[in-house]
Amino acid sequence: MKIDRLIGILSILLQQERVTAPELSRRFEVSRRTINRDIEDLCRAGIPIVTAQGQNGGISIMEGYRIDRTLLTSGEMQTILAGLQSLDSVSGTNRVAQLMEKLSVGGSDWMSGSRNILIDLSSWYKESLAPKIEQIRMAMDNHTFLSFVYYSPNGESLRLIEPYYLIFRWSSWYVWGYCTTRDDYRMFKLNRMEEIQLGAPFEPKKVPMPDLRNERIFPGGIRVKALFAPDCKWRLVEEFGPKCFEQQPDGRLLFKADYTDEENLLTWLLSFREKVELLEPLQLREKLRDSVRKILDRYQ
Repeated sequence: MKIDRLIGILSILLQQERVTAPELSRRFEVSRRTINRDIEDLCRAGIPIVTAQGQNGGISIMEGYRIDRTLLTSGEMQTILAGLQSLDSVSGTNRVAQLMEKLSVGGSDWMSGSRNILIDLSSWYKESLAPKIEQIRMAMDNHTFLSFVYYSPNGESLRLIEPYYLIFRWSSWYVWGYCTTRDDYRMFKLNRMEEIQLGAPFEPKKVPMPDLRNERIFPGGIRVKALFAPDCKWRLVEEFGPKCFEQQPDGRLLFKADYTDEENLLTWLLSFREKVELLEPLQLREKLRDSVRKILDRYQ
């Protein structure tokens, strides 16, 4: 489309001091005559484009010209800055702050006034997460293997992966890559990774986008039915939404949901102490009863 080509040409002119018509013609796969008409259209739109003949000639934007700030509205810029600030909250570097400063040059009105969107992705593990994120980014940029000790419910193991994506989901950071141990793509939680080391270079593959659907990451649902005390409503709403329970005549909340991990489910239910009764599945009800008995024995 013509508008896409015009925006593309303008972007190139903003990034390069000078470019020739044949270069633009090859890049956009159109004739030089079409490029000349596009340059005329940009001039009519108010962009002062200069063309020069000769050996060092070419097409450029007039020196000292600044793009009209209406290209990005104040609201759009604030949204961009909020997103960048969210990355700065976990990066542990000043890269994002420097980028924000560059974006605000010549547009102080973008930075003025109140910022009404604040995103903080940091956590209690910020001090340990920041260097891990930097190591993983370095490995991805340089296409080098990443080795680490990984802690899982099945124990700890040494892993060697080709890292491809750094992912923030479920309030946690993950790295997704090709695991040489499992001979398949896997996702690893950064908080469970220790002794991270960069290894030898690898030839990057054409990898698929990670499938982040819950049923793909956590296969096998557990149908849960439980009764909660009325004052647990806020937690159920926060963690599963307002439609996850039905209020009973006695005020208790009949909770129904799919859960993906048995151990996590038992731990979650125990966090409610005496305010919950697990009804189904029956085999987990027995396991929960055994856990409560062992806890009681320990404290008697």
